[in-house]
Amino acid sequence: MKIKSVLARWLHVPIPYEQQHVSDFGRVASFDCVLVRIETACGLVGYGEAKEEVGSEGNSQALVALINEKYAPALVGEDPRDISRLWEVMYNGCRAHYALAEGHVFPILGRRGVSVSAISGVDLALWDILGKSLGAPVWRLLGGRKAERMPAYASGGWADEAGIGRQLMGYVERGGFKAVKMRVGVIDGDPVSSARRVRAAREALGPGIGLACDAHGTYTVAQAKRFCRLVEDENLMWFEEPVTADDKRGMAEVRASSSVPIAAGESEFNRFDFRDLAELRAADVFQPDLAICGGITEAMRIGAIASAFNLRLAPHLWTGALAFAAGLHVSAASPAGWILEYSLGANPLLHELAEETFTVVDGMLDIPDRPGLGVTVSEAFAQRHAIA
Repeated sequence: MKIKSVLARWLHVPIPYEQQHVSDFGRVASFDCVLVRIETACGLVGYGEAKEEVGSEGNSQALVALINEKYAPALVGEDPRDISRLWEVMYNGCRAHYALAEGHVFPILGRRGVSVSAISGVDLALWDILGKSLGAPVWRLLGGRKAERMPAYASGGWADEAGIGRQLMGYVERGGFKAVKMRVGVIDGDPVSSARRVRAAREALGPGIGLACDAHGTYTVAQAKRFCRLVEDENLMWFEEPVTADDKRGMAEVRASSSVPIAAGESEFNRFDFRDLAELRAADVFQPDLAICGGITEAMRIGAIASAFNLRLAPHLWTGALAFAAGLHVSAASPAGWILEYSLGANPLLHELAEETFTVVDGMLDIPDRPGLGVTVSEAFAQRHAIA
């Protein structure tokens, strides 16, 4: 089996104004990703998804150029089933022969950001091909799944203090969710205002629904500590990205100052970043994004780090259908897999790119048993929204 072609396309899907949400990232007017299509000489096709920023346009044009002009020529003619070797070829570039022979990395200088995001899209497509070639779901190839269904939490929560309880309860009712997540941080002005919104949310939800908060890395260390003190009694499931990902020691300081669990990882790019989080004792929950962190190959390594440090794995799944499905497979196969994110914002790439549906029932998501990633891509949708 040989790779015949590799094609990356930027999909840009506008969101109707009335469905757009506003956060510290501004008004999100579109949902974007880079769709990777790999075809083999024998006719098998695998799909993957890459992005460098969450939801909005980000560096999609750069990702497309990198995949089509740098990675594709190196991949054509290779056996797509040699996933680990091809990962090293892309990560180590012109020194890949050293890495493969010597048993340690010789990475290219651009070993974070766009480069690893591009690898993510290719990696997902390769796993998709492998699963399809064997007639098996990816989780089977990763060692099997822990359960046929896993718990999911509803992710959203931008409403003000007066409306946040009603908004989150609406999420609970839509899928029988037993846990929800809301946004806090700079959008509220100060930690006191964020804490008021959290208390309003908890009052509406009651004690039986899990509640997580996400600050998108917008607090300083002092602000994050203050927020934790103010919500110490609200029984938070976790406090996500309290400070910028560039300040891992600061994150560790926040974690050490409070009993509120800390979650992080959507802004990290590979296992080395997560190793640092673990060694610094900066997080309780790892949240790699499968379209950002290096794909399934790297996510399983990240999951192994989480398991070794007795941490939990809850992938960041504010994604399109392919990265979402990849997160399901990794979570189901990893000993550290815990809970799945389910976006309640407008997300056409989750609900319209795939012909299948991902439906939450009684707060649980089925782990698909279809071959590969288990996603049938709608080429009509892709062509309609592709940026030439």
